[in-house]
Amino acid sequence: MNQKSLYERLGGYDGIAAYVNNLLPRLQADPQLGRFWQNRGDDGIEREKQLLIDYLCANAGGPLHYTGRDMLTAHKGMKISESDWTVFLGHAGDTFAALQIPAQECDDVVAFVLSLKDDIVEA
Repeated sequence: MNQKSLYERLGGYDGIAAYVNNLLPRLQADPQLGRFWQNRGDDGIEREKQLLIDYLCANAGGPLHYTGRDMLTAHKGMKISESDWTVFLGHAGDTFAALQIPAQECDDVVAFVLSLKDDIVEA
């Protein structure tokens, strides 16, 4: 059986980029999470967005090479709380719904994201 990678099932680079392009504005506009982007310049935000796309593509089985830092290093000192994590997951779910991503792909992405929680949530 030739099982497609999660990268392929999400629509490849374009599908993952569409997800990030829908999710990030939600996070930035959120009254609780917006503080993480409050003092960032446009160039920094664009770089962060590209790193997120690359990270997701690489970890979903795509051909991209992620050149950023590991999740623990990237989030250390940000004081991301359990409440922040819960709000983030809500926006991630809203993005899945808005883009009509199939349930199996949502479940696979959520399982991966949940595996990162200990490296991201500090406070």
